[in-house]
Amino acid sequence: MQRIVSLFDRTTGLLSGRVIESVALLLTRLALAGVFWRSYKTKIVDGTWFQIDEVQYFLFESEFTGLPLPVNISVQLATYAEFLFPILLVLGLATRFSAAALMVMALVIQIFVFPTSEHFFGWAITIIALAAILISRGAGVLSLDAPISNRVTKPHG
Repeated sequence: MQRIVSLFDRTTGLLSGRVIESVALLLTRLALAGVFWRSYKTKIVDGTWFQIDEVQYFLFESEFTGLPLPVNISVQLATYAEFLFPILLVLGLATRFSAAALMVMALVIQIFVFPTSEHFFGWAITIIALAAILISRGAGVLSLDAPISNRVTKPHG
């Protein structure tokens, strides 16, 4: 029994190390970014970066009627947030802020657009969980946040 406990402790120690955690955090960043990047791509005209498809204004006006902001502002905020924050997450730059912004976006969608428990226990809780991991743990060493954080926390001189 002592050998099993010792093997378990060594394995757990190895798997909870900094490198494995950073790989897991990278995958978490990619997963969260991917969801919102794919949504961004549905909002723009094919072959463009920032030209919002006119259909989006119609969708937001007719389908997403619960949003507390005017349609033209909602469409632009959603589109540009779904562009910027996934890029920052992939780079691991401003990770906690980006994850928090996407979590707020998921909560807004949950509360104002699809306020059902089916939606919450499907899409929304997954997004919230991924974002919460990144908010609490940060981006890990495989990120641009890591050298910035190391530089800021190390004393000069």
